Amino acid sequence: MKRREFLKYSALAAGTFSLAPSCMLSGRKSSGAASAAVLKEPVPMRKSIMWGTVGLTDVSFADACRTVKAAGFDGIEPMSHMNRSEVIEGMAAAGLSASSVCNAKHWSMLLSSPDSKVRSEGIKAQIEAMEDAKAYGADAVLLVPGRVDAETGYQDCWTRSTECIRELVPVAEEMQVDICLENVWNNFILSPMEAKMYLEQFESERVGWYFDCGNILNYGWPEHWIPILGSHIKRVHIKEFDKTLADSQGRWNGFSAELGEGEVNWPAVMEQLRKYYSGGWLTTEQGSPSNEAELRDLAARLDRIMGS
Repeated sequence: MKRREFLKYSALAAGTFSLAPSCMLSGRKSSGAASAAVLKEPVPMRKSIMWGTVGLTDVSFADACRTVKAAGFDGIEPMSHMNRSEVIEGMAAAGLSASSVCNAKHWSMLLSSPDSKVRSEGIKAQIEAMEDAKAYGADAVLLVPGRVDAETGYQDCWTRSTECIRELVPVAEEMQVDICLENVWNNFILSPMEAKMYLEQFESERVGWYFDCGNILNYGWPEHWIPILGSHIKRVHIKEFDKTLADSQGRWNGFSAELGEGEVNWPAVMEQLRKYYSGGWLTTEQGSPSNEAELRDLAARLDRIMGS
């Protein structure tokens, strides 16, 4: 990020944040668990893949993009803080679009950290990730809002992450890039009603949800979350999970199930997405396909889910 741009966005964020108390919850009231408005008609879906899961490590980024395109994907989700020119040129050469950007720094610079310096760095990293998205023609960035652990309590995670995201809202609104929060087994925001309340406190359409179908099975059923979150869902990760494998082999092994062969009820999920999801992109975060054949298999599995 250029220093002039960073100073501009920092001033914008600080100015807006100073006008609002950190616990500003008195604006728009949440509609609770009521279902959101159904779309007038389904939005066409497009296939994307999270760049962090692409296992083509022995070729250039441009060649990897060509392989992804040849396998049947329409887009990729680059990580933030990559070589921006290389990403732009590689996607253009392959005919791929950026479906969104994943913040590569949110785990190392948690917005819930007890260290204010770490939180400040996390804000800077998110601004740079949004700049990446803007440069790639995307309008969404995946952000993990925080993590509850032995060091950070639930209330602390809520308060700190809320304050940081509130600083980012005016930047997101000026850039017209969505901040998309994801539940990633971070012990935080464990129900769809809580997710909705968390999002609506910001009173901004630029703060939404990155819905991960596989992650949610640890807390419930994805098809139950979608009607409650409704238009708050800005992007969707397609990922499988098998609770039987998780129970017998350790919970992380639940993600080892092949796409379409686990316990996600994909027909029910797709039925709800067609009713409520207007973001269009379905982005796989599944395994680590390392050649064109594996990528083609993943794209075909996604096609079957989309047709269910």
